[in-house]
Amino acid sequence: MQRRIFSAALMACAASAFAQAPASHAGHDTFPSKPIRVIIPSTPGGGTDYIGRSLSNHIHEITGWTLVPDNRPGAGTALGLGELARQAPTGYDIVVGQSDNVSLIPLLMKTSYDPQKDLQPVSLVATTPMVILVAANSPYKTLNDMIADARRKPGQINYGTSGTGGSVHIAIEMLQAEAKFTMQHVPYKGSTPALADLVGGHLSVAGASISSAVSLIQANKVRALAVTSPGRNPALPDVPSVSESGYKNYAFVTYYGVLAPAGTPKDVVGKLNDAVVKVMARPDVKDAFAKQGLEASTGTPEAFRELIDKDIAKAKAIITSANIKVN
Repeated sequence: MQRRIFSAALMACAASAFAQAPASHAGHDTFPSKPIRVIIPSTPGGGTDYIGRSLSNHIHEITGWTLVPDNRPGAGTALGLGELARQAPTGYDIVVGQSDNVSLIPLLMKTSYDPQKDLQPVSLVATTPMVILVAANSPYKTLNDMIADARRKPGQINYGTSGTGGSVHIAIEMLQAEAKFTMQHVPYKGSTPALADLVGGHLSVAGASISSAVSLIQANKVRALAVTSPGRNPALPDVPSVSESGYKNYAFVTYYGVLAPAGTPKDVVGKLNDAVVKVMARPDVKDAFAKQGLEASTGTPEAFRELIDKDIAKAKAIITSANIKVN
C-alpha cells in the first residue's frame, strides 16, 4: 500500500514538473499576453512621437497586439531611456530611441543608463537628417543669410533645440565649427515647444527632425533654410543641403530604432523585431514615413547593435574635434 502511495506521489510530482517545466518557455511562445508599453522619450507631436505611435498602430493591425504609447520627455530625451533601463527584461516595455539618447547624450552628460550595457537593440526603424529653420517672417532667406548675420553678432542670435546634447544641438554646433560663427543655444524638452517658440517669435533659429517640422513648413509658419544630409531630402525637395550652401565637408544624419531592456529573452526580441520589420516593409508605411522625411530602414538586432557601436565611436570623434561641451 505504501509503495502504491509513494508511486502515485512520484507520478504526481513528475506530472507537475512536466507541466511546469515548459511554463516559462510557453510564456515566451505566447508573448505577448498583455499590452506592451511603448516609451516615447519626447513630447507629443515630434518625430519620435510620430514613429512610436505609427509603429504601435501598424503592429496592432498586423499582429493584434495591444501597444500603449507613453510619452516620457525630459533630460534631453534621456529620461525615457532611463525609464526603460529600470524595467524587467520581459519585452513588455520597449522604447523608440534615436541618435540623441543612444549615441550622443550619454557622451556629454551623466545618464542613468549605459546604452551599450543596459539596452537591447531590437531593430533600426528609420534614418533622417535635421532641418534648420527660421520663422516665416524672418529676414533670413537662406542659410548663408543667417550665418552672415551670426558672424556680425557673435553669440547674440539664439537657436532652439529639443535638448542639450541631442542631434539638433550637435548638428548646429558642428555647423558653427565648420562655418566659423557662434549662436546662443536654448534647449527645450522636445522639438514641439522649441518650434512653438520659433513660430511665436521667441527664437531666431531652430533645428528639428523633418518629421517634427514638415507640417509647419507646409503651412508656411516656418521657413526651412537647409537640411543636414549630404543631399536633398525627398520630403523637402526645394530645400538645399548645408553642403549645397557651400560647406562641402558637412553632413549629419540621425537614426531611430526600437530597444528593450538588456537581458530580454532572445525569442521575445525576435518576435518584436519581426513585427517591426514587417510593418516597415509595407509600401504604405514607407510612403507615409517618406513624407515625414524618414527613410525606412530595418534589420536584425545584431545589425542595429553594430550600427549603435559605430555611431557612438563616430560621435566621440565629432564631439572631440568640434570641442562640443554641455554647459
